[in-house]
Amino acid sequence: MPVTFAPGDVISHSKMSDAEGMMLQRGMNFGSHGRTSIILMSVRRGAPYNDHVDDDGRILVYEGHDIPRTRGGPNPKDVNQPSATPKGTLLQNGLFHSAAQAYKKGKAPAELVKVYEKVRTGIWVYNGLFKLIDSWREKSGGRMVYKFKLELAEDQTRTPGPVRVDDGCSRMIPAAVKQEVWKRDKGKCRLCGSNQNLHFDHIIPWSKGGSSLVAENIQLLCAKHNLAKHDRIE
Repeated sequence: MPVTFAPGDVISHSKMSDAEGMMLQRGMNFGSHGRTSIILMSVRRGAPYNDHVDDDGRILVYEGHDIPRTRGGPNPKDVNQPSATPKGTLLQNGLFHSAAQAYKKGKAPAELVKVYEKVRTGIWVYNGLFKLIDSWREKSGGRMVYKFKLELAEDQTRTPGPVRVDDGCSRMIPAAVKQEVWKRDKGKCRLCGSNQNLHFDHIIPWSKGGSSLVAENIQLLCAKHNLAKHDRIE
């Protein structure tokens, strides 16, 4: 059976790659051959791209990617982000941009994108399934960069693969809250101390008025205790 993740699940890079059936090395992975697109993001201090979250975790604005760094080549941060190769083959920026513009013009449904966020070295969290709804270019630091706007999909079950619904996590938890909770709970289940199969859990589910924006309402639970808690929610 394929591995399934719920929004808030904490996973290693190898487990994430195994579940997706590919080594996830680049941040943008446009879907092909029936696969769902994938984005790897980070809003930690020192992150290489300016990603941010709006609307209480419903909206993600993701920055496009630079040219690769090469020996003797220019600083990628000084060069406009490319959309295609010199021969016209679309790169990841171009593929995501084309999909977003097709949706805006009513020519195609919104591209579905699974979003994973880096919490710290070797530690990732699945943020859920998003819809790619807009894209544009803007000036940043003297160059042009791509921006992609994604909206949390209301239905988290519309794609095959590692996605399952979790009514207790209907908004993406901000990175600062994740960092605070991880430090407070010492990277372990708050109930039993396990450091395996962890999940960022809403103490009061969002669907019942709980907030994703404060660490006081978020805790780390292992899969066993997260499922046991979910079974008790009326």
